[in-house]
Formats: sequence, C-alpha cells, structure tokens
Amino acid sequence: MHPIIFFSRMDFSQSNLFGYIEDLQELTIIERPVRRSLKTPEEIERLTVDEELSDIERAVYLLSSGQDIQGTSVVANLPVLIRQNPAETLRRVLPKIREVLHVAGVEMQLTAAVSFLTVLQEESVSIHTYSHSFLHIILQNLEHRDAGVSNAWLETLLAVIEALPKETIRHEILNPLVTKAQLSQTLQSRLVSCKIMGKLANKFEAHIIKREILPLVKTLCQDVEYEVRTCMCRQLEHIAQGIGTELTKTVVLPQLVELARDEGSSVRLAAFETLVNLIDMFDADDRSQTVLPLVKSFCEKSFKADESILVSLSFHLGKLCNGLYGIFTPEQHLRFLEFYKKLSTLGLQQENGHNDNQLQLQTLEQEKKYISVRKNCAYNFPAMIVFVDPKNFHLELYSIFFCLCHDPEVPVRYTMAISFYEVAKLLNSGVYTIHKELVTLLQDESLEVLDALVGHLPEILELMTNGGENSGSESKLLSIPDLIPALTTAEQRAATSLKWRTHEKLLQKYACLPQIISSDQIYYRFLHRMLTIILTNNVLPVQKAAARTLCVYLRYNRKQEQRHEVIQKLIEQLGQGKSYWNRLRFLDTCEFIMELFSKSFFCKYFFLPVLELTHDPVANVRMKLCYLLPKVKSTLKIPTDKHLLQQLELCIRKLLCQEKDKDVLTIVKRTMLELDRMEISVDAFQKRFYENDLLDQEKERQEHLLLEMEQLEKEKQQNEGRSTSINDKMFEKKRRDSKTSSVLAKSITLSVPGSSSGTSTGKEDKKSKLVRSQSFSTQALHPKYSNIDKCPNKSSATGYTSSVSGMGKSCMLSFTDDSFRTHSTGNSGNTAFPSSSSARNLFNSADQKNNGNKESQSRKMSM
Repeated sequence: MHPIIFFSRMDFSQSNLFGYIEDLQELTIIERPVRRSLKTPEEIERLTVDEELSDIERAVYLLSSGQDIQGTSVVANLPVLIRQNPAETLRRVLPKIREVLHVAGVEMQLTAAVSFLTVLQEESVSIHTYSHSFLHIILQNLEHRDAGVSNAWLETLLAVIEALPKETIRHEILNPLVTKAQLSQTLQSRLVSCKIMGKLANKFEAHIIKREILPLVKTLCQDVEYEVRTCMCRQLEHIAQGIGTELTKTVVLPQLVELARDEGSSVRLAAFETLVNLIDMFDADDRSQTVLPLVKSFCEKSFKADESILVSLSFHLGKLCNGLYGIFTPEQHLRFLEFYKKLSTLGLQQENGHNDNQLQLQTLEQEKKYISVRKNCAYNFPAMIVFVDPKNFHLELYSIFFCLCHDPEVPVRYTMAISFYEVAKLLNSGVYTIHKELVTLLQDESLEVLDALVGHLPEILELMTNGGENSGSESKLLSIPDLIPALTTAEQRAATSLKWRTHEKLLQKYACLPQIISSDQIYYRFLHRMLTIILTNNVLPVQKAAARTLCVYLRYNRKQEQRHEVIQKLIEQLGQGKSYWNRLRFLDTCEFIMELFSKSFFCKYFFLPVLELTHDPVANVRMKLCYLLPKVKSTLKIPTDKHLLQQLELCIRKLLCQEKDKDVLTIVKRTMLELDRMEISVDAFQKRFYENDLLDQEKERQEHLLLEMEQLEKEKQQNEGRSTSINDKMFEKKRRDSKTSSVLAKSITLSVPGSSSGTSTGKEDKKSKLVRSQSFSTQALHPKYSNIDKCPNKSSATGYTSSVSGMGKSCMLSFTDDSFRTHSTGNSGNTAFPSSSSARNLFNSADQKNNGNKESQSRKMSM
C-alpha cells in the first residue's frame, strides 16, 4: 500500500509537470519587484559622492545636483551642521536650502520645518541671527498649497513668535498680517492670520491689541467662510486673556453671542466651547443675563435640531454647572440636574423599553455619539457631586452612578473606574454607599476597566475602611467580606489573561492590604497565592511583584507560627527548589527581605540559606549570588554576627578556589574587592551609619512589637477562656446549692420547728455570696490581675454528707476574714476587684462555709 500512496502523491505526468512549472513562474513573478528595486550601476555612480569633500561642500553639492532623497538628508542634518560650523552653514548651505524649497516636495518641506524648529530650540545661533536668516523662509512657506505643510510651518512660526522681540514681531509679522487678513486673500492665508493673531495677543499690551488687532478680529469673525469664523472664534479665548476683563466684556462677549447664533454648526460649537472656557472672566450680571440664556438655548436645541453640539455639551456640562452655580434658582438647578441624568442614559432608553413609540434604527454614527455622551457624563460625575452636594448623593445621583458603572460599553465603565477615586474622596464619610459598585468594577469582564481602577486602589480601599467612621462601624465590617472575594477574582482574571503588565500592577497595589484587612484574612486568602505565583508564573516582572508583596504580607503577619511556616516554604520551595529559576527568585525575595525587615531578622532566617547557594550547580545562580553578597554583608553587625562573617569569608574562599566558570570567577574577584572595601557596622551607633542604623532599629522595634502583641492576644484569649469557665462553674455551683438548701430547709422545718434563726442566717450568707459573685463576674478584668486561677469545684454530692468535726468553725472564720478584706479593699478604691490569691481564698472559703452550715444542720436533724 505504501508504494501506491507514494506514486499517488508524486505524479510526474506531463499535465502535472506543467502545473509545477506554472507555480515556479509565479514565484519568479513575486521576486521580480525585489530585483527591480535594486539600483543599476549608472544610478549608483550618480549617487556616489567624493569622500574627500567636507561636510559643508558635500551638503552644497547634494543640494545642487543630488536627488530629492539626498537633499532631504541634508535638510534633516541642518542642526548638526550649524552646531559644527554655524557661519559657513548660514553663508553657503542655508541659501541653497531656500532655493530648493521653492520646488521641493512635501517630505522635504516637512523635514525643513522640523529642522528650523530644532535649531531654534537648541539655541545654536542668536535670536537676532535666527530672525535674519530663518524667519523669511518660514513666512514664505506659510501659504503652501498642501495643508499639512502649511500647518507644519505655522507651528514653527508660532514657536518662533515666543522667542522674538516685540519690534521684530511688529515689523515682520504684525504689519504684513493686516494685508493677509483681508477678504481678497486666499482661504489658507486668512486661516493662518487667525491663528497668528491668537498668538500675538499675549505679546503686546492691551492698548496695542485694541488698536491694531481687534479690528482684524472683528473682520475675521464676520468672514464669509465658516471655516474662518470657526477658527477665529476659537482664538477669542487667547485674545480675551490678553486684553483683560473689561475689553472682553465689551468686545469679545458680543462677538461670541453673535457667533453662537451662526448658521454653521461648527461655528456654534466653537462659540459654545469658548464661552464655557471664558465663564470665569464674566461677572454675575453677564452670567445671568447673557451666558445662562445662551446655555439654556444650547441645551434645548441639542436634542431637537442641533445634535452636533451634544457631545461637546456633555463634556463641558460639569464645568458649566459649577461656573453658573451661584446664579441658579432652585428650579434651574433641578432642570440642569435632570438634563445631566438624561444625558447619562442616552442611547440606553430603547434597550430599557422607555421609548417604545420611537423604535427607529440608530445608525452607527449615532451609537458612537451616544457612547461619547455617556463617557463624558462619567468624566463629569465628580463635578456633578460637587454641584448637588455630597450629602445629597444617595438621593440625587446614586441611580446614575449605578447605571454608569453597569454601562454596556467599556469606554464608559473605563472612565468611571478612572474617576472612582475622586468620587470616593468627595463622598468622604458616605463612601460606604458605593462599595457595591467598587466590587462590580473589580469583577468587570474588561481588563482595561480593572487596570484603570487599580491605579488608585490603595487609596480607595483605605477610604472604604476608614472613611465611613461617621456612619458607624457595622457597615464597614459588613462591607469587607464582599471585598475580599472581588479582590481574589480580579487577580485570578488578570493572571489568566495575556496582559501581564496589568497583573504586575495589581500585585504591586495589593501590598496595601495589611492596612485594610486582618492578618488571618491575608494569610489564608492572599499570601499562599503570592507564593504560587512565584513558583508557577512565567513572567519575571510578575514574579518579582508577587515576591515583594509576599514579603510585605510576611512583614505585617501577627502570628509567629504562620511566619515560620512561610519562611520554611520560601527556603524549601525556592531556595532549595529543583528548578534553578526558583532559586534565582529566592535571591530576589531575599533582596526584598533585606529592604523591608531588620538586619537581625535576615541574619536569623535567611543568611545561611543564601550562602548555601554558593555550591549551586548552575552558574547563573552563583553569579547572581555574587552580585548580592555586598548587600548580604551589610546586614552583619560586629561582634554579634562574627560567626556569620566567618561563614561568608569561607564561602568566598571556596568560590575563588573551586569556581570553574570564567564569568563567575571574574565576578567573584570583583565582588571580593568590593567586600574588602566595605566597612561593617557595629552594635553601637556610628556617625557614618547613623541613619541606616536608626532605620534598622525602628524595623527591629516594630518586629518585637508584633511579637509582644501576639503574646498579649494569647494571654487575652486565655483569660477570656478562664473567666468564662469560672462563671460557668459558679453558675452550676449556685444552682446545685440552691437545690440542696431547699431540700434541707424542708426537712429541717418538718423535724425541728425552732431552727428558723439558723435558716435565716444561711439565707443571708447565700445572698451576700451571690451579690459578690455577680459583681465579680460583671466587672472588667484589670490587666494587672489578668492571671486568675481556676476555682476548684468542691460542691459535689459527697461534700454535703461529710461530717468532719471542727470544719464549720474554721471555715466561718476564714470566710469572715476574706469578706472583711474584700470590703476594705473595695472601700479603699485602689483596685476594681480582689487579687487572684484573695479571690481564690474567697471562693474556697465560701464553699467551705456552705459545707459547714449543712454539716451543722445535719447534726441537728440527727439529734
């Protein structure tokens, strides 16, 4: 069967051979353009330049007889030529460039504009020389027929205007501008004139602008072309800043009002945006009488006849509402708030079934426009909180906040994630109300939203846990359990994606969690996850971020047992791991430990495991260790760590004698020289190491504080357990005593009628004992007396039937002494309750008294 298959695959018939030949011809056709692109010998000879020519001569030769690409290269190299030989370049090369630019193509023109701007920024020549040599070339090419070239030269000119003296600007730019701005000039010339006038407004005094520039401004605002009116309208903002408030009110504002009613939609849009940007320059009368009616007309027309302004209106609405806040009536305030709410849900109403009567198919452009409007509403949300007052957030804006955080479009949710921190800051004590939306954004399906939220995640979480103090602690405590699953879900989703930078950023921000949640929650939900990432992830920055965050978690862990477990895992799974990659990460982790922990901590747990890697079979591990040894040595203190210093010196000697890899041996020798030059700090403070020693002492103090806090918590738990057991035993004993005494009282009443005095005395003793026991159980334990021994339970059934003679008198005497001692201590006011020994005697004597009373009663019954 195999030969048949072979011949069926390789058919060498004549038809198939012709098919193979056609395929080969197609391959040759594909290669032909590559061959055609090669230069012929004649072209190579024409492009060849004599190597003995200087840079200036070569530049002149290429500009005179070279091709366009060679001339473009010379123009691009102009800043270098001016730095090397400015005089010759200005005398010989620049005139040639001026001649070539008359007939040059677009590429050379754009290159020349950039080169001229570079010469200005580098200040290779004086500004006088620059204006004399370069300014005329720039002005000549401003009106190039290509719009891109014209704009490039215009940008260069606007930058030059900033550096030119006023007299030069007046003679070379302002005087010709009067002619260029006339209606008889080309459209491109008038557009250039508008932009130049906007730049000149900041260069001259107000009276010069009023006399020479404002007449041209009025003329261009009335131009027949809507492009010119739009361009001039956008420059009115710069002109208003140059002429001041008074002239703005009398000259600029009337022009803006007229342009806001223009027939061209782009002109109206430019007028609206300029009006919003200048709103701070108008007084209250202008705002209420002129600006507010215009804004209201814009809002009314935006949904009906002029949707072109809708996107811009939604973008500037926050600034507009806060700028006009002081002149709003309550009705107007409510109207603008409702307008914002309407914009926030624009495009979603049909999906929600609100506009069933207007089921028209939206075009793609409309959908994009509505998405942009909702995105702008999300951008303005913090400003709207200020507008309605944060106290009214839940009533007025929470529903809109919910809709924007759950918007179906990613750009809207992305914008909300960016502004979430600002919203949280504004809400302050009411931040707990938006906790659910934080969880929603953390669990968002788009990683872009998560990446935007993570930027300020530590600050947001801190506000979430500490900001709501005025609202009570119950809401904060209830909000944290929802937060932890959201954080773990976000990390897992980032880990499974290909966007490792988002994952790295998330892990770095998770280092704030010790300030937010408890140590046990971090240990069980996050710490082991960080270790897993170090062991399994393949991206080095992610592994390093996880290692540092793990070290932070270890730093703030409050249980010594958990800390020892993590340290043991780091040493066994990383430092002694089978993969050399894990051992490299162990060295990275040790760097973070040296950064975050005290020197004594590192020396106690990690110094010797690090030195063990000097025998590692992989050269890269030994090489990285050699780079780390200076930092390792800096953690030693003499004479405390003298034995560790000897171990370090022994390891270096072994490396010098036994190392076979040349690269590692070179680094070992270099490291040894560096170690010899290092000075080791001593236990006492030294001037040269004072700051470092002080910082290390603070770290060590915090570590000891954690140990003390752990010990106090253990003692507190033990004391709480003891007090609980004491109360339980006392309650059980009282229950049994009352039960037994009732039985005995009945038997005594029946047999001996004259024993009522003894019974009343027993009741009084029980009552006093019950009062003391209740006061003891209800009082708080003072730290000084926190070690209370358990009270022995002697109220068994056999205790009531024992008949030891003389027990009752001694017990009554001891009970009287203890009760007296207790009473005198309470009167002194020094302690809240008796000491542990007196309390123990109190309980023992009380039990003995009960047994003694019952023994005497049994004697009476027997008599």
